[in-house]
Amino acid sequence: MTFFPAEWHRQSVVQLTFPHEKTDWKDMLDEVIPCYVEIAAVISQYQKLLIVCQNIDEVKKYLSHINISNIIFRQIPSNDTWARDHGAISVFENGIPTIYDFAFNGWGGKFEASLDNEITKKLYDQQTFLPTVKYRDKLNFVLEGGSIESDGRGAILTTSKCLLSKNRNKKTKKKIEQYLLDTFAVKRILWLNHGYLSGDDTDSHIDTLARFCDENTIAFVECNDEADEHFEELNKMKHELTLFKTLEGKPYRLIALPMADFVEENGERLPATYANFLIMNEIVLMPFYNSPKDNLAKLQLEKAFPSRKVIGINCLPLVKQHGSLHCITMQYPENFV
Repeated sequence: MTFFPAEWHRQSVVQLTFPHEKTDWKDMLDEVIPCYVEIAAVISQYQKLLIVCQNIDEVKKYLSHINISNIIFRQIPSNDTWARDHGAISVFENGIPTIYDFAFNGWGGKFEASLDNEITKKLYDQQTFLPTVKYRDKLNFVLEGGSIESDGRGAILTTSKCLLSKNRNKKTKKKIEQYLLDTFAVKRILWLNHGYLSGDDTDSHIDTLARFCDENTIAFVECNDEADEHFEELNKMKHELTLFKTLEGKPYRLIALPMADFVEENGERLPATYANFLIMNEIVLMPFYNSPKDNLAKLQLEKAFPSRKVIGINCLPLVKQHGSLHCITMQYPENFV
């Protein structure tokens, strides 16, 4: 029997894939590396951190001011740094920790991803994971970690815009749904048909829009400005969320996160979102955007996580490449590393 744990399941490590001069960050390394360093410092303060990088010695120099005893380094080539989407998806097969290595094709062929697509297998071959961890080749199916949310009780939350994208698997909704039900041994797929963020490269990843916080709670992006281009779609998404039911048949507790203030780069609106937070064992890391709305979003998220400390990190550098904090991280449950 396969068990697909929720993000709040007890974790062993969080993965980052570090920026370098051959990534899309090449023209803004001076800006983005301090952001990565801050995130690495906070994560490693609370639990183990796995850093995939081009050059271990170079990255250690950036981290020279922090205690790296809680950090595992692996030198592996990469195209880019979106660990959420090229990282392994973790399950337990009959209680045995198992990593599923799905194909990553640069969000439907938008970007080169051949090196990123090899990272999980190389991590496994380099004995990064405990000897008891099993590897499963799922490279015949395109699936990104940012596109699915598990509640740990047999439900997956996702978006039809992403999973039904013709540039990914060229399968019908019925076949994709059955694949997910069979592969993860879940009972229900909760499909959101509405919701998007301008400037998003992922075709509406669920982790930009709506997130499980516990088995009965979903945090979601709410737009109250009728003049905002997202108003209609996000309100339709909110209505869809009100119709979803828990395993017990009750409506989910919904926690609204404010629509992030308008962020623009070279005349293009960027997909800033407060839904792109990372749940860890003791804390929740959430993206800030140097905005008055940051603290309002933090107060809302604290309602969802009363037993965890919510820590905000300025992620304006990350959103300049159309992602945020959750997009660059991937957690692995306990007994994996």
